Amino acid sequence: MERFYYDNKIVKFFLIATVVWGIVGMLVGLLAAYQLYFPELNLGLPYTSFGRIRPLHTNAVIFAFVGNAIFMGVYYSTQRLLKARMFSDFLSWFHFWGWQLIILSAALTLPTGHTQGKEYAELEWPIDIAIALVWVAFGTNLIGTMIRRRVQHMYVAIWFYVASFVTVAVLHIVNSISIPAGFLKSYSIYAGVQDALVQWWYGHNAVAFFLTTPYLGLMYYFLVKAANRPVYSYRLSIVHFWTLIFIYIWAGPHHLLYTALPNWAQALGVIFSVMLIAPSWGGMVNGLLTLRGAWDKVREDPVLKFFVVAVTAYGMATFEGPMLSLKNVNAISHYTDWTVAHAHVGALGWNGFLTFGMLYWLVPRMWQTTLFSKKLADFHFWIGTLGIIFYALPMYVAALTQALMWKQFNEEGLLQYPNFLQTVKQIMPMYLLRGIGGTLYLAGVVVMVYNLIKTAAQGKFLAEEEAEAPALAPSQAHTGGFSHRVLERKPVLFTSLALVAILIGGVIEFLPAFLIKTNVPTIESVKPLTALELQGRDIYIREGCYNCHSQMIRPFRSETERYGEYSKVGEFVYDHPFQWGSKRTGPDLAREGGKNPHAWHFLHMYDPSLTSAGTIMPGYKWMITNDLDLSSTRAKIKALRTAGVPYPEGYEEQAEADLIRQAKDLADQLKTDAKVQQILEMEGITELENKEIVAMIAYMQRLGRDIQGDTSSHKYLPPQLTKK
Repeated sequence: MERFYYDNKIVKFFLIATVVWGIVGMLVGLLAAYQLYFPELNLGLPYTSFGRIRPLHTNAVIFAFVGNAIFMGVYYSTQRLLKARMFSDFLSWFHFWGWQLIILSAALTLPTGHTQGKEYAELEWPIDIAIALVWVAFGTNLIGTMIRRRVQHMYVAIWFYVASFVTVAVLHIVNSISIPAGFLKSYSIYAGVQDALVQWWYGHNAVAFFLTTPYLGLMYYFLVKAANRPVYSYRLSIVHFWTLIFIYIWAGPHHLLYTALPNWAQALGVIFSVMLIAPSWGGMVNGLLTLRGAWDKVREDPVLKFFVVAVTAYGMATFEGPMLSLKNVNAISHYTDWTVAHAHVGALGWNGFLTFGMLYWLVPRMWQTTLFSKKLADFHFWIGTLGIIFYALPMYVAALTQALMWKQFNEEGLLQYPNFLQTVKQIMPMYLLRGIGGTLYLAGVVVMVYNLIKTAAQGKFLAEEEAEAPALAPSQAHTGGFSHRVLERKPVLFTSLALVAILIGGVIEFLPAFLIKTNVPTIESVKPLTALELQGRDIYIREGCYNCHSQMIRPFRSETERYGEYSKVGEFVYDHPFQWGSKRTGPDLAREGGKNPHAWHFLHMYDPSLTSAGTIMPGYKWMITNDLDLSSTRAKIKALRTAGVPYPEGYEEQAEADLIRQAKDLADQLKTDAKVQQILEMEGITELENKEIVAMIAYMQRLGRDIQGDTSSHKYLPPQLTKK
């Protein structure tokens, strides 16, 4: 027998980080939710506007709250499952502090507008590099512990941890390849439809391999330990694991149905999404049937209550996801609040409740005591469950309202509700109820924190937990044919096969999209943005406009009547990154150019209520007062040329002059409007041409103009780009 010590201290630190960042992330999310009912909560500040704090919320709850919870559970369970201390204390602490610094960097850069504009992958390139380094340190620590384990076979939880490590590494690295244009500015190496394919391959599988597979591993450990029963079926866990990781990676294109993505890619996404029901429900069944004969204990134990609702929410979300990937359902659900409801059933129910159950289970054991108050834990369970219901149900009602109103025609064959704001006003009560649901959920978390603090206070923390186990004997040759247990003895081989399983789908989807030129045809009238429009697009991304607006008109009559001609793949060949969006809180902007005069856009940005009574869009007054950063133009032109935009060699030397010329022409037109002139005098602005608002308007007025044959802004491009 060998004596060794489990490292509980690293688990404790990840536990504290989980709780702290969870409260921060949920508070930001609550603010964002109420901003959609009370726009004044945007506070008139750039740092607190919805477009900037929405990605702060998603990053905080996914990577800070859930991320730290994953590491908390993995570091605790891995040591006990492998009968070994983590491979390297240095790597453990490098991982902890590196991850917290990454989160802090996100908390500083996202509100200040430094974003790549890609959902769940907004962080800029220096932070992306740090994420890769810290993630590799985590994986090295995990695999090193597997190699020096004291048990022959690796338990199912370890399989899911390994698959999560290798897949997230691949997803992050491939999706984050970009061309820097400054310290905190970069452009995706991919453009248009290719960028959309890569991004939603990443976005969907970030849900799969960050929010799902590691939590399935945690379920297989903590639910089994809390119930004190063996997992229901070992064979089912094998089928569940391999089919899940193989199929999940193919399903990303279901986020892009009816878009300009080629139909073959959409079809693959639908087929594999529907197939996902089987392995997903296999995991849910395995978890719930583990509790057979323990239902009396479930009624009494708050930990098991949280686990049961978590697994049930996982089952609900993984049934709903494939259903939403059916094209006839997606035609209704996409761009509505249905996606928000679906995501939060998984996030609040599956990730949130499983995390709470883990916390209630871990703290008494690590502090060698009993839970301070079972009644408070039960209260947390019920108010949290009520919060999920109050959150999700109004969003489903809002989604159906949006879909029906957007598609409704009257007897004359015209849109029944042509004004987008008619729909927004109709669903406002649902947004208020959603905020109330979030408040209830957060109240339960506050109660939990109090309960855990009191629990820890009455006990004594055990930093180094003594254990002993026999050293691992050399593996004996396996006889009697192949068995999965052979793989469980070989951590490096197991990791390699998991990597192969997830690479197959990605490679098959990507190669045609990147190698077959006819999949991304060009349109001769579509040209790159002018220097001024490029600066305006970057402001659009900085302010997070893509969080509320799409730039993708689907081939439905209701959309072409409302927005204009449906979108073509060739329109986006110069977009780094793509801006198709995933939610329409506001109308689509793909054909916005030329619909309204310059002055309308000026007033709309300054105070949206001046042009759109009843809007929930915040104002962007700082665009009127902020000077445009001309010094960044050269670096941006060079970076985009490297990424494939055909700006001529050396054009960066001329770009600033073209920018100034276009800005002056646009500013002169704006000044002829009496309302604009009145605002300029009130703000004390005499030189409008060097303000950010001019660039933003230039970009908005360019959207969709090329496809309509309008070349009015091409005169500000180099002649090489506009020659026939």
